[in-house]
Amino acid sequence: MPGMLEIKNLSVSYGAIEALKNVNLSVEKSSIVAILGANGAGKSTLLKTISGLVRPKSGSITLVGDKMLQGMYPYKIAELGVIQSPEGRLILQGLTVEENLAVGAYGLKSREGKSKRKMLAENFEEVYQLFPILKERRTQQANTLSGGEQQMLAIGRALMAGPRVLLLDEPSLGLAPLIIRDIFNVISRLKAAGNTILIVEQNAFQTLKIADYAYVLELGRVSMQGKASELIHDETLVEAYLGGQRA
Repeated sequence: MPGMLEIKNLSVSYGAIEALKNVNLSVEKSSIVAILGANGAGKSTLLKTISGLVRPKSGSITLVGDKMLQGMYPYKIAELGVIQSPEGRLILQGLTVEENLAVGAYGLKSREGKSKRKMLAENFEEVYQLFPILKERRTQQANTLSGGEQQMLAIGRALMAGPRVLLLDEPSLGLAPLIIRDIFNVISRLKAAGNTILIVEQNAFQTLKIADYAYVLELGRVSMQGKASELIHDETLVEAYLGGQRA
């Protein structure tokens, strides 16, 4: 059975620089798959290529076994339900919290007999249940939120589109430890609710604790992969990416 998202022999170049080299990975439905690696390993390039922001040199990206994503415009990929919460949050300044969330639902389409209006209301409710602070601050200018609140808003905005695959790029970047804990708790809850998540994270230890499967990128290639519960005990990975920490 093919995964929700299948990537085969994916290569990406920036001029003469090869950012990704024959990358293969699979994301099963309702799972969390982690992409780990050092800075410059190609992690963010991988997510941008899946989202259509970067065009691959070769290889394929397939959604649910039959929809080829490579070569599509980013908005078309988003309409199919592959939604990215970007590194750096990219909050829309000058808009309120609620307006930022509404922008995330711009491409939402009616499905399963539900009108867009009903789905929009349900998605707002889901986001506000996950992040009660956003409901409290819904009329507040988004740029006045704390860093942690802006990260919650970025994830919430992605969820407003009703993603089939949620791409998270460095969701803990620059956040305090207690906020990081809250963010990872929310990601775990999203998985428990049936969401499919592909996450790029520098915080390898915390990510492996919640992920089902993980791939390690090194200079654009997959150098290691396996069940997260096993990789978290791997001596090589512990020393290279977990700073000597052990589960």
